[in-house]
Amino acid sequence: MSYRPYQQIERRKSRQIMVGRVPVGGDAPITVQTMTNTPTEDAAATIAQIRRAELAGVDIVRVSCPTEEATAALAEIVREVNVPIVADIHFHYRRAIEAAQAGAACLRINPGNIGSPERVKEVVRAARDHGCSIRIGVNAGSLEKHLLEKYGEPNPEALVESALWHADHLLQNDFHEFKISVKASDVFLAVAAYQQLAEACDHPLHIGITEAGGKRTGTVKSSIGLGSLLWAGIGDTLRVSLSAEPEEEVHVGWDILKSLGIRHRGVKIISCPSCARQGFNVIKTVEALEERLAHIEQPISLSIIGCVVNGPGEALMTDIGLTGGGAGTHMVYSAGRTSHTTRSDDMVDHIVGLVEARAAQLAAEKEAAKAAEAAALVPAAE
Repeated sequence: MSYRPYQQIERRKSRQIMVGRVPVGGDAPITVQTMTNTPTEDAAATIAQIRRAELAGVDIVRVSCPTEEATAALAEIVREVNVPIVADIHFHYRRAIEAAQAGAACLRINPGNIGSPERVKEVVRAARDHGCSIRIGVNAGSLEKHLLEKYGEPNPEALVESALWHADHLLQNDFHEFKISVKASDVFLAVAAYQQLAEACDHPLHIGITEAGGKRTGTVKSSIGLGSLLWAGIGDTLRVSLSAEPEEEVHVGWDILKSLGIRHRGVKIISCPSCARQGFNVIKTVEALEERLAHIEQPISLSIIGCVVNGPGEALMTDIGLTGGGAGTHMVYSAGRTSHTTRSDDMVDHIVGLVEARAAQLAAEKEAAKAAEAAALVPAAE
């Protein structure tokens, strides 16, 4: 988080729950989620997709479990991946129980749709016995009939009332390990519903603009909606819902968090749109760097500016900077200071090498800090 007062975000206070080993809510980092789109019964394909999302930096993955075969495959999936798995359950309470038994870290259900109070109690018992949390997932496209009759259409009040109605089913069973979402495809509706829900309870909130669209349009809609909520301090975990592969959702989620200074992972590239003054092809350079630096996990800022108008100023605020110059020679900056020059023909390779070296240094420093912390916890020998 930046030290500048105008960049501070005061986060909504919420209780904290655990999704497997990942804390959600309270003072825990805001987590990035995605959802698989492979048939869950095909464990190998689902595992492969989750592993790609892990490489992108996902914290939690949701997996749909509509059938008994899907929950049967869930045990292998949970065993073979490194992130907590949320089992997506609709209506069938037995699927929720099977998913808890298979090792799901969280159950995505709407308790009011599970059935009788006894069935809700059975699901809660399974969640408690197996250490599962629960997500109540309200969606504007599937509101309960009695609420549509009451309000006439999906609106913020209807979404919030639905969420609190479902929450009451869990609270009646003295179960508090749950988070809530009130998603809509309409940005205005979703944001207004989350704002009202944030005032009405202290449960952690999973935020998202559902069915946002394709990669480009969905990214824009999600950035507007989620950015507005996060800027207001609302949201403990998020999913960017795109008609794209899960790892694309993860990339966009991280970019939203990085843009607001909330979490930092990987290389944050600051680049100009380019113009006739550019000393090198900025667009192709940035495309190449984004692809070749996608594996970097350590937080590093990199400015790529085509000319000297804004280049030196941007370089002052980034770890590594590149500013276009004349005759194919360009200035490289390190920690805000001029360092050396590089030529166009090996510029990309050179910048990649600098970033990778910086990442290795940060990783070594982190490991050294961990070792020092562990050593400090060991009692001194008498």
